Amino acid sequence: MHPHSHINSSFITHPPQRQSLSRWLLLMVSAIASALIFEHSWLDVTISKLFYGHNQWLIAKDAQPFRFIFYDAPKTVLILMAVYLVLNLLIISVTKPPLGISQSAIAASSRYGRWVLPLSKHELGYLIIAVLMVPATIGSLKALTHVSCPSHLLLFDGDLPYLTIWQDMLAKTPAKCFPAAHASAGFALYAFAYLPRYYRLKMRMLIMVTLLGWIMGLYKMMIGDHFFSHTLVSMWLSWGICYGIAMLFFHTQRRQFQFKTPAATHNSAHLGNCHTEP
Repeated sequence: MHPHSHINSSFITHPPQRQSLSRWLLLMVSAIASALIFEHSWLDVTISKLFYGHNQWLIAKDAQPFRFIFYDAPKTVLILMAVYLVLNLLIISVTKPPLGISQSAIAASSRYGRWVLPLSKHELGYLIIAVLMVPATIGSLKALTHVSCPSHLLLFDGDLPYLTIWQDMLAKTPAKCFPAAHASAGFALYAFAYLPRYYRLKMRMLIMVTLLGWIMGLYKMMIGDHFFSHTLVSMWLSWGICYGIAMLFFHTQRRQFQFKTPAATHNSAHLGNCHTEP
């Protein structure tokens, strides 16, 4: 057997840039398909009916401690995290390192060292843009779609008819419930999974972020603020946005994304252009 016959042929036949673009398109197409198939569907209504009975939702909108645990606390933590990332960027930006020493290393050794993340300005800039871009995009779409929340609908003792996205947009329904914004704040953490230095933890981080986002989304479904499809579309969009921004920021660092196994090291010595994507 040829010593390199075990190398994944897709590395040779499909350039990493093309693979990345294809996977980004898959995420965005999944978001569009989910909106077209599941939004305004029997599945959405059926799932929401599981949380509604006797003229009330499973959890009252402002009931404590549920609101604090699943809404106020996560929202506050995510906002503080964004502020923390900005402060890290500011600290590193004002630090002027000697030649050959990174700014992050100098910042870490300063009096603020214990609070500084071991990330470069490039990485911090990427994270800040991604975690802000996701909720900003979802919020803008909410204002555009005018989709009603389940609790607004006649189906659940509200006062609005159940319309399609297009009908809501034409009627300019006084509602802003699609896609799910609260869950998108959790899904925005997909950005961390695509940092090159965390590549080994990528799948674990993707799973954890998905669970966090769906826990936040499920709470909003239980109080009648969102249908299942609202959170599903929010997940795909958030994932696609983070992935797309990572492609733009780290496309020149793909060789750092490969697993540092003996086989990978051996292969890279003979096939310098064979590397995986983020």
